[in-house]
Amino acid sequence: MQRLFLLLFLLISVAGVTQERYYSNPVKISMLLSGSFAELRSNHFHSGIDIKTQGTTGLPVYSVADGYVSRISVSPTGYGNALYINHPNGTTSVYGHLMRFNAALSKYVKDQQYEQKSFRVDLEVPSYLFPVKQNEEIAKSGNSGSSGGPHLHFEIRDTNTEEPLNPLKYNFPVNDSIPPKIFSVLLVPLSDESNVNFGTVQRSYPVVFYDGAYHLKNNPVIPVWGQIGVAVQTNDYLNGNYNKCGINLLRMAVDGETYFTFQLNRFSFDDTRYINSHIVFDEYMSSKRRFQKTWLDPGNKLPIYNHNGSQGIITPKQDQVQQIEIELQDTYGNTSLLVFSVKGSFKEIGPIRNENTTTFKYDRENQFKTSEADVFIPKGALYDDLNFTYSKKPASAGYYSDLHNIHNNRVPLQKSATFRIKTKNISGELESKVIMANVDTINGEMYAAGGVYKNGWVETDTKNFGTYAVVVDTLAPEIIPLSIKENSLTESNRIRFKIMDDLAGIEKVEGIIDGKWALFEYDPRISQITHYFDKTRFEMNKRHTLKLTVSDYRGNSSVYEATFWK
Repeated sequence: MQRLFLLLFLLISVAGVTQERYYSNPVKISMLLSGSFAELRSNHFHSGIDIKTQGTTGLPVYSVADGYVSRISVSPTGYGNALYINHPNGTTSVYGHLMRFNAALSKYVKDQQYEQKSFRVDLEVPSYLFPVKQNEEIAKSGNSGSSGGPHLHFEIRDTNTEEPLNPLKYNFPVNDSIPPKIFSVLLVPLSDESNVNFGTVQRSYPVVFYDGAYHLKNNPVIPVWGQIGVAVQTNDYLNGNYNKCGINLLRMAVDGETYFTFQLNRFSFDDTRYINSHIVFDEYMSSKRRFQKTWLDPGNKLPIYNHNGSQGIITPKQDQVQQIEIELQDTYGNTSLLVFSVKGSFKEIGPIRNENTTTFKYDRENQFKTSEADVFIPKGALYDDLNFTYSKKPASAGYYSDLHNIHNNRVPLQKSATFRIKTKNISGELESKVIMANVDTINGEMYAAGGVYKNGWVETDTKNFGTYAVVVDTLAPEIIPLSIKENSLTESNRIRFKIMDDLAGIEKVEGIIDGKWALFEYDPRISQITHYFDKTRFEMNKRHTLKLTVSDYRGNSSVYEATFWK
């Protein structure tokens, strides 16, 4: 009997039940989350979980299982200081926004930075260099890269595909007994013949909770006609904090028949930008509210959806009342239900299409040309057919072209489009300084969108429609010393500078101390670079010379020189 029990235990283990206990905690504090897997972010789904670190940095971070360090990345943006560990079960754990690595890893990284003469490095590490054991300290938690506050970003990936997996499926000690909360519903006309409540624009409706489900406030039956899409604004919450997290599963049924479902437990980084088709993007751009669709755009290739053949689109007949049920779940199975009704109600609506448009098809290449503008949209860039609009108007002083309104920024692109604009009054010495600028016509601010000058035109690749014009950047970056005053140090263990650029952006920082390249760490969030004194690389107790060169993406450079005693 004991042998039979042992055999059954081994079979169950192989089947994957004990796989749920494969990983230990990456931190040895309560696992309170500020972000969940597949949570909706700007242009991407969140690829892991964000673990709170008690509002501080410097907490020990541990390997969640045996394995070896396979990759180390240091970047001023993104994950900042990040560590990747491959495990025997075919997964990779990822630890992001770290303050620093352990001593052995830190030395290895710094040696590589000095060898490459670059703060930013992305290192593929041989498997034999850094084997690790479960619960071995590998780093300290931090706030590096594009982090909004101290926390540990943690992922589990499929090693072969590099696809992120939902870590909450692996029995980490996270408490969650709170179902998703629903805030409002959006009904969207999807064709020229469609309307919602006898209007041609999408409309949102607030919801209230009673009798165990969410309902539209005052419980109206919404008159609709034609092809209609439904979207829901929702967040999930976990025990012990108020951070907004994401749902795991959505199911929509019409009169009891399942029309549309999706579930997010893994995805590919190649597909993550499809989030802009997963949500009602124009509503997000106008109100900053993310509504998740219960229908599928024809150009959305994210492989998480199932539907009954209708793509989730509702088309009620005249006077037909249909009951809509939307079920939402988080990873732990906590469930919320939304119930409301629509009624097929025809009303003659005048033509709504602007005649000054060009139809772009989502499943082919599209091009629009004038004597001063050229727009090329590759196949696969659009999520649906588009009634493309274009206009131009004269620009004020300081611009080197007209202002070209290339559709509008409420329509997203999956792939980069190519925009070309004819320049005006560009002299030879300015050709290398031109930039295509995305202009905010409301506040007048502009954002660099790259650009290359070619025979009187500026060309750039971009994933954003909007208003574009040509400008030039001839101003060098500004360097402000924070730790040197009159050739004397004001800090004992480091030198800091504030560096700023007006438009093109910082491309390169080169620090030379005593004639040798010196590492400066760059934090663009506070526009600051820092060199920490290293007595193993530079002789101490002497007067040093410093030459700091900061360059932008248009070749404008500033140089700061000083001597100091250290």
